[in-house]
Amino acid sequence: ISLASENKLESIEISGDSLTAIGSDGSQYTSRKESGSSIVEQLEVAGVSSGAGGVDVSVRGTGGIGSFFGILLNFLPIIFFGAVLLFMMKQAQGSTSQTFNFGKSKAKVFDKDNPTVSFSDVAGVDEAKEELQEVVEFLKSPERFLALGARIPRGVLLMGPPGVGKTLLARAVAGEAEVPFFSISGSEFVEMFVGVGASRVRDLFDQAKKHAPCIVFVDEIDAVGRHRGAGLGGGHDEREQTLNQILVEMDGFNSGTNVIVLASTNRPDILDPALLRPGRFDRRVTLDSPDVKGREEILNVHSKGKPISEDTDMEAIAKQTAGFSGADLMNLLNESAILAARRDKKTITYDEMAESIDRVIAGPERKNKVISNREKRMVAHHEAGHALVAHLLPHADPPYKVTIVPRGQTGGHTRFMPEEETQLVTQNQLEARLASALGGRVAEELVFFEVTTGAGDDLEQATNIARAMITRLGMSKKLGPRTFGKREELVFLGREISEQRDYSDTVAQTIDEEVHGLIQHAYEIAKKLIDTNMGKLTALASHLIEHETIEGNELKELLDKASAVASN
Repeated sequence: ISLASENKLESIEISGDSLTAIGSDGSQYTSRKESGSSIVEQLEVAGVSSGAGGVDVSVRGTGGIGSFFGILLNFLPIIFFGAVLLFMMKQAQGSTSQTFNFGKSKAKVFDKDNPTVSFSDVAGVDEAKEELQEVVEFLKSPERFLALGARIPRGVLLMGPPGVGKTLLARAVAGEAEVPFFSISGSEFVEMFVGVGASRVRDLFDQAKKHAPCIVFVDEIDAVGRHRGAGLGGGHDEREQTLNQILVEMDGFNSGTNVIVLASTNRPDILDPALLRPGRFDRRVTLDSPDVKGREEILNVHSKGKPISEDTDMEAIAKQTAGFSGADLMNLLNESAILAARRDKKTITYDEMAESIDRVIAGPERKNKVISNREKRMVAHHEAGHALVAHLLPHADPPYKVTIVPRGQTGGHTRFMPEEETQLVTQNQLEARLASALGGRVAEELVFFEVTTGAGDDLEQATNIARAMITRLGMSKKLGPRTFGKREELVFLGREISEQRDYSDTVAQTIDEEVHGLIQHAYEIAKKLIDTNMGKLTALASHLIEHETIEGNELKELLDKASAVASN
């Protein structure tokens, strides 16, 4: 202002809050402009005119990045609080959405794009595959059945012990029919909130009808299909609401609804009768542990893609794995592959598979366990006693392998291989099993003149066989052909829940005497056989002490050729 009053100022340029003054001699002065004030008014107050004939005053727009950030800075608080509010609204919407999705089905869907399983991938259950082949034919061409007035089963219940292939067979049906496959576990229907189970059932069947033709598979249906009214909740129990909804949905299928329900269970005895009536689960397919032929087929299926040695005899492996389920056999081959890799082999040989059988039955080998020479001799004679008695008795299962290698909780074991698998067991065979089970205890007594704790499991096994012969199988001379005690057992699981006593104390005493008599008689037979064949026992025990294991024809030849009389 003072320069303008002295006529030494030529122009003033204003830009935002700053101004630049250019003097008459070309010099520049920069200053900050006071907000709310007008340069023109201040010049006029000082008696200096602006514009023509005076100081030239010009205003330049601010713009640019600085102006943008200046505006943004002014609105920053509003933006911050807006972002917080938006985040809270999103969280609330997510929680609400999750609440509404609680009643949605959790079923996994497998369609044509997923890797499929066919009947060729399932072995050892030929009868079950034949039963389910009709389901496949219906899903492929339902008009052929409907034209004849046939009503295809709405539900198929797969029953059997764990590991026999119920779930695999259900997926094979879907793979053969080339239809969508909805898979859900029975426990996934029930949650902590009331009504969720029934809602999920409705949603599952709604989805199935939209994707018809298709298959709905409920694994372990006994989780929601138990007898109603058995619990404290009564009719208001959440599980019963879920079951009621399943019953209603299965009744809602008409002849044109190409939706088939498959379910699996190993507890068919506890399922509600309404679930098993015709019109719901019309067909029940029982799967059992495979026989020797089925086990060989299962081994061949699971050995695909694995480098199995050509000299490996799958039939011999199948004969040694009596009682194994399909899952056990699959695990057996996997263990064999791991052992072969651990030994840096390129192929899986018979040795790995035989070793895996022992691992599955008795556990892994305890290589670091240190045992004394005396204990090793006692274990060798104990196992030799089992094998010798079984070898000499005509009705006993012949011994196949004897080993004193410690595994799991055992110091050794003897494995038997029946000449043929049968569903029926004779009284002579049971008595032979009693004698062979007691052969280890007898050998300890005759050789070392004392007994050990090693026979604990053998005595328990013998007692269970003898008690079953008297109380369940009617093989008592005194009590005759009748059973004693009402038992409640877990079907397919082989476990007894409880026993209701329905006999007097006098009969109970007679049962104990008969059980004792059977065991004592078997003990005397084993003692006589070992005493008169001590040479064979010593020969087998000596071989075990030196080589630890003997099996197959080598075991049979040793017992046949060894002298019955022990040498001095």
